[in-house]
Amino acid sequence: MTVRDGRTHGVKTLQDHEFIAEFPKLIQDFANYKLVYQGCSQKTVNEYLFDLRTFCRYLKASRGGLPLTGEVFDELIITDLDQKFFEGVMTSEIYSFLSFTYTKRENGVSARARKLSAIKGFYKYCTAKMMLFETNPAINIETPKQKKTLPKHLSMEECVDLLDAVKNDETSKTKVRDYCILTLFLNCGMRLSELAGISMPDIDPELRSLRVTGKGAKERIIYLNEACRAAMTAYFPVRIATPAKNRGETALFLSGQGNRISVKTIQWMVKKYLGEAGLEYKNYSTHKLRHTAATLMYQSGQVDIRVLKDILGHEQLNTTQIYTHVSNEQMEAAMNNNPLSDLAAPETTTFHKIETEVPQEEPPKKKRGRPKKSENT
Repeated sequence: MTVRDGRTHGVKTLQDHEFIAEFPKLIQDFANYKLVYQGCSQKTVNEYLFDLRTFCRYLKASRGGLPLTGEVFDELIITDLDQKFFEGVMTSEIYSFLSFTYTKRENGVSARARKLSAIKGFYKYCTAKMMLFETNPAINIETPKQKKTLPKHLSMEECVDLLDAVKNDETSKTKVRDYCILTLFLNCGMRLSELAGISMPDIDPELRSLRVTGKGAKERIIYLNEACRAAMTAYFPVRIATPAKNRGETALFLSGQGNRISVKTIQWMVKKYLGEAGLEYKNYSTHKLRHTAATLMYQSGQVDIRVLKDILGHEQLNTTQIYTHVSNEQMEAAMNNNPLSDLAAPETTTFHKIETEVPQEEPPKKKRGRPKKSENT
Protein backbone atom coordinates (compact mmCIF):
# COMPACT_ATOMS: atom_id res chain seq x y z
CA MET A 1 0.00 0.00 0.00
CA THR A 2 1.39 3.36 -1.03
CA VAL A 3 0.59 6.94 -0.16
CA ARG A 4 0.49 9.53 -2.95
CA ASP A 5 -0.59 13.15 -2.77
CA GLY A 6 -1.91 12.76 0.74
CA ARG A 7 -4.30 9.92 -0.16
CA THR A 8 -4.07 6.22 0.51
CA HIS A 9 -3.90 4.02 -2.55
CA GLY A 10 -3.93 0.24 -2.64
CA VAL A 11 -5.83 -2.81 -3.75
CA LYS A 12 -9.48 -2.65 -2.79
CA THR A 13 -10.90 -5.40 -0.63
CA LEU A 14 -14.46 -6.35 0.22
CA GLN A 15 -14.78 -4.45 3.46
CA ASP A 16 -17.53 -6.26 5.37
CA HIS A 17 -16.33 -9.85 5.74
CA GLU A 18 -19.52 -10.95 7.52
CA PHE A 19 -21.62 -9.58 4.68
CA ILE A 20 -19.63 -11.22 1.88
CA ALA A 21 -19.61 -14.51 3.79
CA GLU A 22 -23.38 -14.74 3.26
CA PHE A 23 -22.85 -15.43 -0.45
CA PRO A 24 -21.87 -18.52 -2.44
CA LYS A 25 -18.20 -18.77 -3.39
CA LEU A 26 -18.93 -18.08 -7.06
CA ILE A 27 -20.69 -14.80 -6.30
CA GLN A 28 -17.90 -13.80 -3.93
CA ASP A 29 -15.40 -14.29 -6.77
CA PHE A 30 -17.61 -12.24 -9.10
CA ALA A 31 -17.81 -9.40 -6.56
CA ASN A 32 -14.05 -9.41 -6.15
CA TYR A 33 -13.65 -9.29 -9.95
CA LYS A 34 -15.94 -6.25 -10.20
CA LEU A 35 -14.11 -4.48 -7.39
CA VAL A 36 -10.48 -5.23 -8.18
CA TYR A 37 -10.29 -5.78 -11.92
CA GLN A 38 -13.13 -3.62 -13.23
CA GLY A 39 -12.54 -0.86 -10.69
CA CYS A 40 -16.15 -0.58 -9.51
CA SER A 41 -16.75 1.25 -6.26
CA GLN A 42 -17.63 -0.62 -3.07
CA LYS A 43 -21.11 0.88 -3.23
CA THR A 44 -21.66 -0.42 -6.78
CA VAL A 45 -20.46 -3.89 -5.84
CA ASN A 46 -22.76 -3.96 -2.82
CA GLU A 47 -25.72 -3.13 -5.09
CA TYR A 48 -24.79 -6.11 -7.27
CA LEU A 49 -24.63 -8.32 -4.20
CA PHE A 50 -28.00 -7.21 -2.84
CA ASP A 51 -29.69 -7.93 -6.17
CA LEU A 52 -27.99 -11.29 -6.62
CA ARG A 53 -28.93 -12.29 -3.07
CA THR A 54 -32.61 -11.68 -3.87
CA PHE A 55 -32.21 -13.66 -7.10
CA CYS A 56 -30.60 -16.59 -5.28
CA ARG A 57 -33.25 -16.65 -2.57
CA TYR A 58 -35.98 -16.61 -5.20
CA LEU A 59 -34.44 -19.55 -7.06
CA LYS A 60 -33.99 -21.56 -3.88
CA ALA A 61 -37.48 -20.78 -2.59
CA SER A 62 -39.30 -21.39 -5.88
CA ARG A 63 -37.51 -24.68 -6.50
CA GLY A 64 -38.06 -25.85 -2.94
CA GLY A 65 -41.69 -24.78 -2.65
CA LEU A 66 -40.89 -22.22 0.06
CA PRO A 67 -42.68 -18.90 0.66
CA LEU A 68 -41.58 -16.08 -1.65
CA THR A 69 -42.33 -13.38 0.91
CA GLY A 70 -41.96 -12.79 4.62
CA GLU A 71 -39.34 -13.68 7.17
CA VAL A 72 -38.68 -17.17 5.81
CA PHE A 73 -37.69 -15.74 2.43
CA ASP A 74 -35.62 -12.87 3.87
CA GLU A 75 -33.55 -15.26 6.00
CA LEU A 76 -32.91 -17.97 3.42
CA ILE A 77 -29.29 -19.14 3.51
CA ILE A 78 -27.69 -19.25 0.06
CA THR A 79 -24.07 -20.17 0.86
CA ASP A 80 -24.77 -23.79 -0.16
CA LEU A 81 -25.50 -22.88 -3.79
CA ASP A 82 -22.69 -24.29 -5.92
CA GLN A 83 -21.52 -24.01 -9.52
CA LYS A 84 -23.86 -26.79 -10.67
CA PHE A 85 -26.83 -24.90 -9.23
CA PHE A 86 -26.08 -21.73 -11.17
CA GLU A 87 -25.23 -23.65 -14.34
CA GLY A 88 -28.71 -25.21 -14.23
CA VAL A 89 -30.58 -21.89 -14.13
CA MET A 90 -32.90 -21.53 -17.13
CA THR A 91 -33.90 -18.40 -19.01
CA SER A 92 -37.52 -18.97 -18.00
CA GLU A 93 -36.51 -18.79 -14.33
CA ILE A 94 -34.94 -15.37 -14.88
CA TYR A 95 -38.14 -14.16 -16.55
CA SER A 96 -40.13 -15.54 -13.62
CA PHE A 97 -37.83 -13.75 -11.18
CA LEU A 98 -38.34 -10.41 -12.96
CA SER A 99 -42.10 -10.99 -12.82
CA PHE A 100 -41.78 -11.77 -9.11
CA THR A 101 -39.94 -8.51 -8.44
CA TYR A 102 -42.77 -6.63 -10.14
CA THR A 103 -45.78 -8.40 -8.65
CA LYS A 104 -44.53 -9.33 -5.18
CA ARG A 105 -41.88 -6.72 -4.42
CA GLU A 106 -43.42 -3.86 -6.42
CA ASN A 107 -40.12 -2.99 -8.10
CA GLY A 108 -40.30 -0.25 -10.71
CA VAL A 109 -38.72 -0.39 -14.14
CA SER A 110 -35.42 1.04 -12.91
CA ALA A 111 -35.10 -1.50 -10.07
CA ARG A 112 -35.94 -4.42 -12.36
CA ALA A 113 -33.44 -3.21 -14.94
CA ARG A 114 -30.76 -2.99 -12.25
CA LYS A 115 -31.46 -6.54 -11.05
CA LEU A 116 -31.30 -7.88 -14.57
CA SER A 117 -28.01 -6.03 -15.08
CA ALA A 118 -26.57 -7.80 -12.03
CA ILE A 119 -27.70 -11.20 -13.35
CA LYS A 120 -26.35 -10.49 -16.83
CA GLY A 121 -23.04 -9.34 -15.38
CA PHE A 122 -22.74 -12.43 -13.22
CA TYR A 123 -23.42 -14.86 -16.06
CA LYS A 124 -21.15 -12.99 -18.45
CA TYR A 125 -18.40 -13.40 -15.87
CA CYS A 126 -19.13 -17.12 -15.53
CA THR A 127 -19.26 -17.78 -19.30
CA ALA A 128 -17.08 -15.26 -21.13
CA LYS A 129 -14.46 -14.58 -18.46
CA MET A 130 -14.10 -17.79 -16.44
CA MET A 131 -15.45 -20.26 -19.05
CA LEU A 132 -17.33 -22.12 -16.32
CA PHE A 133 -20.61 -22.53 -18.23
CA GLU A 134 -21.23 -23.26 -21.90
CA THR A 135 -24.42 -21.20 -22.15
CA ASN A 136 -25.54 -17.87 -20.75
CA PRO A 137 -29.25 -18.00 -19.83
CA ALA A 138 -29.50 -14.19 -19.54
CA ILE A 139 -27.77 -13.15 -22.75
CA ASN A 140 -30.90 -12.66 -24.88
CA ILE A 141 -33.17 -11.12 -22.22
CA GLU A 142 -33.98 -7.53 -23.09
CA THR A 143 -33.60 -4.88 -20.44
CA PRO A 144 -36.95 -3.35 -19.38
CA LYS A 145 -37.48 -0.07 -21.19
CA GLN A 146 -37.27 2.88 -18.89
CA LYS A 147 -39.30 6.03 -19.40
CA LYS A 148 -37.01 8.83 -20.46
CA THR A 149 -37.41 11.87 -18.23
CA LEU A 150 -35.65 15.19 -18.44
CA PRO A 151 -33.24 15.82 -15.56
CA LYS A 152 -34.52 18.33 -13.02
CA HIS A 153 -32.34 21.37 -12.59
CA LEU A 154 -32.31 24.83 -11.06
CA SER A 155 -32.83 27.89 -13.20
CA MET A 156 -30.23 30.65 -13.25
CA GLU A 157 -32.40 32.72 -10.90
CA GLU A 158 -32.78 29.80 -8.48
CA CYS A 159 -29.00 29.30 -8.43
CA VAL A 160 -28.54 32.93 -7.43
CA ASP A 161 -31.23 32.58 -4.74
CA LEU A 162 -29.48 29.49 -3.35
CA LEU A 163 -26.09 31.20 -3.12
CA ASP A 164 -27.68 34.32 -1.64
CA ALA A 165 -29.27 32.16 1.05
CA VAL A 166 -25.77 31.18 2.18
CA LYS A 167 -24.45 34.74 1.98
CA ASN A 168 -27.33 36.02 4.12
CA ASP A 169 -26.95 33.36 6.82
CA GLU A 170 -25.63 35.34 9.80
CA THR A 171 -25.69 32.43 12.26
CA SER A 172 -23.70 29.77 10.41
CA LYS A 173 -20.09 29.18 11.46
CA THR A 174 -19.40 27.35 8.22
CA LYS A 175 -20.89 29.89 5.80
CA VAL A 176 -17.67 30.40 3.80
CA ARG A 177 -17.13 26.64 3.50
CA ASP A 178 -20.72 26.01 2.47
CA TYR A 179 -20.66 28.79 -0.12
CA CYS A 180 -17.52 27.29 -1.63
CA ILE A 181 -19.10 23.82 -1.79
CA LEU A 182 -22.24 25.10 -3.52
CA THR A 183 -20.18 27.17 -5.95
CA LEU A 184 -18.16 24.11 -6.99
CA PHE A 185 -21.36 22.07 -7.39
CA LEU A 186 -23.08 24.66 -9.56
CA ASN A 187 -20.05 25.48 -11.72
CA CYS A 188 -18.16 22.19 -12.05
CA GLY A 189 -20.93 19.59 -12.10
CA MET A 190 -18.99 17.15 -9.95
CA ARG A 191 -20.57 14.24 -8.10
CA LEU A 192 -21.20 14.35 -4.36
CA SER A 193 -18.55 11.72 -3.61
CA GLU A 194 -16.06 13.52 -5.83
CA LEU A 195 -16.49 16.81 -4.01
CA ALA A 196 -16.25 15.21 -0.56
CA GLY A 197 -13.08 13.41 -1.66
CA ILE A 198 -11.09 16.48 -2.74
CA SER A 199 -7.79 16.88 -0.89
CA MET A 200 -5.51 19.89 -0.73
CA PRO A 201 -2.81 18.30 -2.93
CA ASP A 202 -5.46 17.80 -5.64
CA ILE A 203 -5.64 21.56 -6.20
CA ASP A 204 -3.40 23.37 -8.65
CA PRO A 205 -1.32 26.00 -6.80
CA GLU A 206 -2.46 28.65 -9.28
CA LEU A 207 -6.12 27.62 -8.81
CA ARG A 208 -6.50 26.81 -12.50
CA SER A 209 -7.78 23.29 -11.91
CA LEU A 210 -8.30 20.47 -9.45
CA ARG A 211 -8.31 16.70 -9.64
CA VAL A 212 -11.24 14.51 -8.61
CA THR A 213 -11.65 10.75 -8.39
CA GLY A 214 -14.84 9.57 -10.06
CA LYS A 215 -16.53 6.23 -10.64
CA GLY A 216 -14.23 3.26 -10.92
CA ALA A 217 -11.45 5.23 -9.18
CA LYS A 218 -10.86 7.15 -12.43
CA GLU A 219 -9.21 10.52 -11.99
CA ARG A 220 -9.96 13.56 -14.13
CA ILE A 221 -9.04 17.23 -14.16
CA ILE A 222 -11.72 19.89 -13.68
CA TYR A 223 -10.83 23.45 -14.64
CA LEU A 224 -11.96 26.27 -12.39
CA ASN A 225 -13.66 29.47 -13.46
CA GLU A 226 -13.44 32.85 -11.75
CA ALA A 227 -16.37 32.15 -9.40
CA CYS A 228 -14.71 28.96 -8.15
CA ARG A 229 -11.35 30.64 -7.69
CA ALA A 230 -12.94 33.49 -5.71
CA ALA A 231 -14.88 31.09 -3.46
CA MET A 232 -11.82 28.91 -2.81
CA THR A 233 -9.59 31.91 -2.17
CA ALA A 234 -12.06 33.11 0.45
CA TYR A 235 -12.26 29.63 2.00
CA PHE A 236 -8.55 28.76 2.24
CA PRO A 237 -7.85 30.95 5.32
CA VAL A 238 -10.85 29.34 7.03
CA ARG A 239 -9.59 25.86 6.13
CA ILE A 240 -6.11 26.57 7.43
CA ALA A 241 -7.51 27.98 10.68
CA THR A 242 -9.80 24.96 11.23
CA PRO A 243 -8.12 22.43 13.54
CA ALA A 244 -8.07 18.95 12.03
CA LYS A 245 -8.81 16.00 14.29
CA ASN A 246 -6.09 13.84 12.75
CA ARG A 247 -2.58 15.12 12.19
CA GLY A 248 -1.76 15.48 8.54
CA GLU A 249 -5.39 15.62 7.43
CA THR A 250 -5.40 16.84 3.82
CA ALA A 251 -9.14 17.01 3.12
CA LEU A 252 -10.20 20.28 1.52
CA PHE A 253 -13.52 20.40 3.34
CA LEU A 254 -13.64 19.60 7.05
CA SER A 255 -16.58 18.97 9.32
CA GLY A 256 -17.14 20.77 12.59
CA GLN A 257 -15.29 17.93 14.32
CA GLY A 258 -12.20 18.36 12.14
CA ASN A 259 -12.74 15.26 10.00
CA ARG A 260 -13.13 15.04 6.25
CA ILE A 261 -16.66 16.20 5.57
CA SER A 262 -19.10 13.35 4.98
CA VAL A 263 -21.55 13.09 2.09
CA LYS A 264 -24.42 13.14 4.59
CA THR A 265 -23.24 16.44 6.03
CA ILE A 266 -23.09 17.95 2.54
CA GLN A 267 -26.56 16.61 1.74
CA TRP A 268 -27.94 18.09 4.94
CA MET A 269 -26.32 21.45 4.21
CA VAL A 270 -27.69 21.56 0.65
CA LYS A 271 -31.18 20.68 1.85
CA LYS A 272 -30.99 23.37 4.52
CA TYR A 273 -30.13 26.17 2.10
CA LEU A 274 -32.58 24.95 -0.54
CA GLY A 275 -35.23 25.39 2.14
CA GLU A 276 -34.01 28.86 3.05
CA ALA A 277 -34.05 29.80 -0.64
CA GLY A 278 -37.68 28.70 -0.88
CA LEU A 279 -36.85 25.74 -3.15
CA GLU A 280 -37.40 22.84 -0.77
CA TYR A 281 -40.81 22.03 -2.27
CA LYS A 282 -39.14 21.08 -5.57
CA ASN A 283 -37.32 18.15 -3.93
CA TYR A 284 -33.93 19.12 -5.32
CA SER A 285 -30.83 17.23 -4.16
CA THR A 286 -27.05 17.42 -4.49
CA HIS A 287 -27.27 15.42 -7.71
CA LYS A 288 -29.72 17.99 -9.10
CA LEU A 289 -26.96 20.57 -8.63
CA ARG A 290 -24.77 18.44 -10.91
CA HIS A 291 -27.61 18.38 -13.44
CA THR A 292 -27.91 22.14 -13.08
CA ALA A 293 -24.25 22.79 -13.88
CA ALA A 294 -24.39 20.52 -16.93
CA THR A 295 -27.65 22.00 -18.23
CA LEU A 296 -26.56 25.62 -17.82
CA MET A 297 -23.23 24.93 -19.52
CA TYR A 298 -24.88 23.21 -22.47
CA GLN A 299 -27.72 25.71 -22.86
CA SER A 300 -25.22 28.56 -22.94
CA GLY A 301 -24.38 27.35 -26.44
CA GLN A 302 -20.67 27.57 -25.76
CA VAL A 303 -20.01 23.95 -24.69
CA ASP A 304 -19.82 21.02 -27.10
CA ILE A 305 -21.54 17.84 -25.92
CA ARG A 306 -18.24 15.90 -26.11
CA VAL A 307 -16.49 18.47 -23.94
CA LEU A 308 -19.36 18.25 -21.45
CA LYS A 309 -18.96 14.47 -21.40
CA ASP A 310 -15.34 14.83 -20.24
CA ILE A 311 -16.18 17.54 -17.70
CA LEU A 312 -18.81 15.29 -16.08
CA GLY A 313 -16.66 12.18 -16.25
CA HIS A 314 -19.16 10.13 -18.26
CA GLU A 315 -18.00 6.88 -19.81
CA GLN A 316 -20.47 6.98 -22.71
CA LEU A 317 -21.65 9.92 -24.79
CA ASN A 318 -25.28 8.78 -24.67
CA THR A 319 -25.23 9.37 -20.89
CA THR A 320 -24.37 13.01 -21.49
CA GLN A 321 -27.03 13.44 -24.17
CA ILE A 322 -29.79 13.74 -21.56
CA TYR A 323 -28.63 17.35 -21.21
CA THR A 324 -29.46 18.14 -24.83
CA HIS A 325 -33.11 18.58 -23.89
CA VAL A 326 -34.71 21.72 -25.23
CA SER A 327 -36.23 24.30 -22.90
CA ASN A 328 -39.46 26.19 -23.56
CA GLU A 329 -37.44 29.38 -23.95
CA GLN A 330 -35.26 27.74 -26.60
CA MET A 331 -38.30 26.52 -28.52
CA GLU A 332 -39.84 29.99 -28.41
CA ALA A 333 -36.57 31.55 -29.54
CA ALA A 334 -36.32 29.05 -32.39
CA MET A 335 -39.78 30.01 -33.62
CA ASN A 336 -38.93 33.71 -33.43
CA ASN A 337 -35.67 33.14 -35.33
CA ASN A 338 -37.47 31.64 -38.31
CA PRO A 339 -36.60 33.90 -41.31
CA LEU A 340 -40.30 34.09 -42.18
CA SER A 341 -41.38 35.21 -38.71
CA ASP A 342 -41.28 38.95 -39.64
CA LEU A 343 -43.48 38.73 -42.70
CA ALA A 344 -46.60 40.84 -42.31
CA ALA A 345 -50.05 39.50 -43.02
CA PRO A 346 -52.08 41.24 -45.78
CA GLU A 347 -54.09 44.22 -44.57
CA THR A 348 -57.84 43.98 -44.66
CA THR A 349 -60.65 46.30 -43.61
CA THR A 350 -63.59 43.96 -44.14
CA PHE A 351 -64.21 41.10 -41.81
CA HIS A 352 -66.38 38.26 -43.02
CA LYS A 353 -68.36 36.13 -40.68
CA ILE A 354 -67.06 32.60 -40.63
CA GLU A 355 -69.75 30.11 -41.35
CA THR A 356 -69.94 27.62 -38.52
CA GLU A 357 -72.85 25.59 -39.80
CA VAL A 358 -72.25 22.88 -42.35
CA PRO A 359 -74.28 23.78 -45.49
CA GLN A 360 -76.93 21.26 -46.47
CA GLU A 361 -76.23 19.31 -49.57
CA GLU A 362 -78.34 20.19 -52.61
CA PRO A 363 -80.29 17.39 -54.24
CA PRO A 364 -78.43 15.94 -57.21
CA LYS A 365 -79.41 17.50 -60.55
CA LYS A 366 -80.93 15.33 -63.26
CA LYS A 367 -78.63 14.75 -66.14
CA ARG A 368 -79.82 16.04 -69.48
CA GLY A 369 -79.27 14.06 -72.61
CA ARG A 370 -80.72 11.60 -75.04
CA PRO A 371 -82.63 8.73 -73.54
CA LYS A 372 -80.83 5.42 -73.65
CA LYS A 373 -81.88 3.11 -76.38
CA SER A 374 -83.68 0.01 -75.39
CA GLU A 375 -81.76 -3.24 -75.79
CA ASN A 376 -84.65 -4.48 -77.96
CA THR A 377 -84.34 -1.70 -80.56
